[in-house]
Amino acid sequence: QVQLVESGGGLVQAGGSLRLSCAASGRIFDINVMGWYRQAPGKQRELVASITKGGSTSYADSVKGRFTISRDNAKNTSYLQMNSLKPEDTAVYYCYAPRFGVAYWGQGTQVTVSS
Repeated sequence: QVQLVESGGGLVQAGGSLRLSCAASGRIFDINVMGWYRQAPGKQRELVASITKGGSTSYADSVKGRFTISRDNAKNTSYLQMNSLKPEDTAVYYCYAPRFGVAYWGQGTQVTVSS
């Protein structure tokens, strides 16, 4: 199986920055895509950003130009650098990795942006 552990959430003022990390372990040698989702209270979980093992990235329109996803394949870790944070970015952020049709999720990390 695959285990994903997030870290790096917290409370920040609007305009500030946070960096989230997601460490993967277990049967991870054939994982291609890693991504980040978020879920705000009363809203559906939404895809924020994803990255392939080769480094191809995609972003939600709402975070383009502010968030950057990266990946260290040697450390089996993905990162989400979040700059120019807005109150509407407040949510629980989840690391995600699909493998052979099974979706693996981290436990989530809270990001709160105060105005």
